[in-house]
Amino acid sequence: MKKIGFDSEKYLNLQSEKILERINDFGGKLYIEFGGKLFDDFHASRVLPGFAPDNKIKMLCKLKDRAEIVIVVNSNDIIKNKVRADLGITYDQDAIRLIDIFRSYDLFVSSIVLTQFTESNDAAKSFAEKVKKLGVKVYRHYNIKGYPHNVPLIVSEEGLGKNEYIETSRDLVIITAPGPGSGKMATCLSQLYLEHLRGNKVGYAKYETFPIWNLPLNHMVNLAYEAATADLNDVNMIDPWHLSAYGKLAVNYNRDVEIFPVLNAIFEKIMGKSPYKSPTDMGINMAGYAISDDEVCIEAAKQEIIRRYLKALANERRNDLEPTESDKIDLIMKGNNVDLTDRKVYTVANHLSEERGLPAAAIELDDGTVITGRTGDLFGCSSSMLLNALKYLAGIDDSVDLISKNAIMPIQDLKIKYLGSKNPRLHIDEMLIALSSSAEHDKNAEKAIKQLPRLRGCEAHTTVMLAHNDEKFYKKLGINLTMNPVIKDKNHAH
Repeated sequence: MKKIGFDSEKYLNLQSEKILERINDFGGKLYIEFGGKLFDDFHASRVLPGFAPDNKIKMLCKLKDRAEIVIVVNSNDIIKNKVRADLGITYDQDAIRLIDIFRSYDLFVSSIVLTQFTESNDAAKSFAEKVKKLGVKVYRHYNIKGYPHNVPLIVSEEGLGKNEYIETSRDLVIITAPGPGSGKMATCLSQLYLEHLRGNKVGYAKYETFPIWNLPLNHMVNLAYEAATADLNDVNMIDPWHLSAYGKLAVNYNRDVEIFPVLNAIFEKIMGKSPYKSPTDMGINMAGYAISDDEVCIEAAKQEIIRRYLKALANERRNDLEPTESDKIDLIMKGNNVDLTDRKVYTVANHLSEERGLPAAAIELDDGTVITGRTGDLFGCSSSMLLNALKYLAGIDDSVDLISKNAIMPIQDLKIKYLGSKNPRLHIDEMLIALSSSAEHDKNAEKAIKQLPRLRGCEAHTTVMLAHNDEKFYKKLGINLTMNPVIKDKNHAH
C-alpha cells in the first residue's frame, strides 16, 4: 500500500478558511488568480502523496454559493491555435471544456475574457459567438503598451481604463485560464482599477500550490517544482521583500519576486496604499501545513525530480534539442544528492537489458514488488511487463499463457500484411484487446484484466524510447513512466 504524506481534508479546510478570511480583509469581495491546474494537478499528487488531483475543485465546491468563475483566454492563442501539450486540444477548445466541467460541479461560470483583443482577430470573434450561445458573457481586454512596467499608462483611462468592465455578482471571483500567458494577472488588475473607479472595495490574491513558501528553499518538494518548471526558467528563491518586512524566510519564485515592485506600484496607484508587503503575502497557500509525513513527501519529490530529468532527456533526444532543460535539472540533482540509481525501476530495467542484450521494462507495484518484461517474438518489453504485472496481481502463475499464440498470430499477420507495419510484436493496446478477447472464455484472463486499475500510480521504466502509441497508454493507465533517451533499433522495435 502506498504511503501517505499529505492530509487533503486538512488542506481543503485550511485553504477555504484562509480564502474567506481574505475576503473579509478586503471588505467583502476578492478577485483570486488561480495558478496551475484545477482538475488534474498530478504534479502535486505525485510529490505530496495523499494530495488529490482535483483538490482545487473540491475546495471551490465548498465555496460554490459564494464563488463565480471567469475564464481568461488570450486572443493571440486563438488565432495561433495554441495547443495544450498534455491534452492535445487548442486553448479555445479547452476553455469550452472548462465551462462544461465547472458546470458539472454546479459551479457558476459567469464570463470569458478575451485578452489582447484586436478588431482584426476574426478567430477570436468567432469564438466569442460560440461562448455566447452557451449562455456565458464575453468581455474584451486590450493590449497596453509597456505592460507591466509603464505604471502611469497602465493605471489610466488609456491603459486598464479602456478594458470592458466584467460584471460580477458574487464576493469570490475566480480568475482562471487554459494555460500560462493567458492574462490572468492583467485581468485581475483591470478589475481592481475599474471597481475602484466605481467606488467598490475589492481585493486581489493568488492561489498557488508551489513553491511551498514555508518549506526550506532546498526542500525536495520545492526542488521538484523547480525541476518541473525548468523549461520556463523559473527559479525558487528566498523572498527578499518578505525577509525585509518581517525578518522571516519565505520561498517564492523569481517571476513573482521580480514583478512585485511593479505590482506594488500599481496597487498603490489604484488603491492609494498597497495591501501587501511581499509577493508571499499575495499568495494563499496552506499546503505546507497539511504535510503529515515529511519523509514520505521528500522521497516522492526525489522521484519526481528524476522523472523530470529523464523526461527532459528523452524529449531533447526525440526532437534533437540542446540539453538546456536536462542540464538545469541535472544541476538540481547533483547539488542535492539525487541520483538515477535512486529510482528502483531504472536500475532493475537497465540491469535486465544489459544481462539479456534486449530492451527491457520494469514496474514497481504498490507492495514494492518490481515486475519486469523484455522484448520477445510476440510482445515488446512494455506489453510483456504489463502482462506479467497483471498475472502477479491476479495471483496467476507466471508460466500460464493468458493469450494463446494462436490468438496473437492473426493480429501479427494483419499488422504485417495489411497495415504496413514492420513490427509484428503487439503494442500495449493490441495486447490488452487480445487479453480482453481471451477473457470471454478464460477465467485467468478475466481475473488479469480486472487488475488494470491497480496499476494506477505505479512507477515504470523502459530502456528505450517507446512509440507514441505505447507511451500514450501508460498515461491512460495512470503509470508514471520514464525512459532511457535511447532510440530503438529496427530489430528491437516496440
